[in-house]
Amino acid sequence: QVQLVESGGGSVQAGDSLRLSCVPSGRTFSTYSMGWFRQAPGKEREFVAYISRSGTTTSYADSVKGRFTISRDNAKNTVYLQMSSLKPEDTAVYYCARRSAGGTHSNPQLYDYWGQGTQVTVSL
Repeated sequence: QVQLVESGGGSVQAGDSLRLSCVPSGRTFSTYSMGWFRQAPGKEREFVAYISRSGTTTSYADSVKGRFTISRDNAKNTVYLQMSSLKPEDTAVYYCARRSAGGTHSNPQLYDYWGQGTQVTVSL
């Protein structure tokens, strides 16, 4: 059973930055692409960012493009989401997930394991 553990969430003010981390269990981290999703209260889970196995390919939701950066350190078994210029509409629970199948990066059904989520709250 693979476990993904997110950390780094918190309460910040608009314009601040946060860095989320996700550490999957197991020794096959580098063989999987990873993604970040988020879910705000009363809304469906939405795609935030994707990174390929090597880290050379990334993809972002339009709403975060230019403000968020996804990266990974395969030696440390960790994937990151650097969030800058945060806005109140970024408030959500953020989840990292392991992608298990090819297709559109933003499709959550292509991801087989999910973390428990970390809360990000942005206030004015």
